[in-house]
Amino acid sequence: MQQTFLEIYDEHIRRDGAAELRAYLLRSDFFRAPASTRYHCAYEGGLCEHSVNTYRRLLGLVQAEYGAEWEKRCPHETVAVCGLLHDLCKIDFYKQEMRNVKENGEWVKKPYYAREELLPYGHGEKSVYIAGSFLRLTREEAMAINWHMGGFDARCRGGDGSVSEAFCKFPLALLLHVADLQATYIDEKRGQ
Repeated sequence: MQQTFLEIYDEHIRRDGAAELRAYLLRSDFFRAPASTRYHCAYEGGLCEHSVNTYRRLLGLVQAEYGAEWEKRCPHETVAVCGLLHDLCKIDFYKQEMRNVKENGEWVKKPYYAREELLPYGHGEKSVYIAGSFLRLTREEAMAINWHMGGFDARCRGGDGSVSEAFCKFPLALLLHVADLQATYIDEKRGQ
């Protein structure tokens, strides 16, 4: 999946800082990390797989929403930036530990992923921060990545209604949220 990710990235993300962000991704655990601890793509390489799945879903949604002239409304580079980079917040976020699990009446040690938040910046907002450290994001890209969790975002659970305003003003944010859900619940394996 790393090769697929890099092919999409190299073909579509060409703005200033793209090479530096690519190098950062290769130095980080992005291509080895899981996408979650026990839900979707909870295995080595799951984060990269989820990012490619989300990009593909977002591309399909944008094309369906805007028709033959979709690239005039939403450049392919924007689709790639949002789909591939929406979960940069999960870089260096998981660590592998061991736990006891009962198998056939016997306790055995099994690896699992635990969260280890080194930069507690939030979820979508952390991805915007990391991507924005390398690339100049458009306002719509930043809003889409920032609010890709939709109502699952901790800010919403705290009562912040900004996600609704973001979805109204920046339709790409809603499309990315839907693409993320489709990738998570339709395309990907649950747990290990």
